[in-house]
Amino acid sequence: MAKKNNKKTFEQSVTRLEEISSLLDSEGLGLEEAIKLYEEGINLSKQCTNMLKKAELKITELKKDLDSLEEDPDIFEA
Repeated sequence: MAKKNNKKTFEQSVTRLEEISSLLDSEGLGLEEAIKLYEEGINLSKQCTNMLKKAELKITELKKDLDSLEEDPDIFEA
């Protein structure tokens, strides 16, 4: 059986983190449910951090590529 890809986008993860935060702030939440939500929130936070680090690395690489193009004036000559 194929493994199902359940990765969320950054935006979906942030939205879910906001939902979890609201639920944890609400009254009437049982201890077990609060722990499950807290654990889910921690995991989503880790995923978001990793996504942001990858995005930052990609932007840094793209900037280096652009900088190297600007340093080589012959590249723009036809």
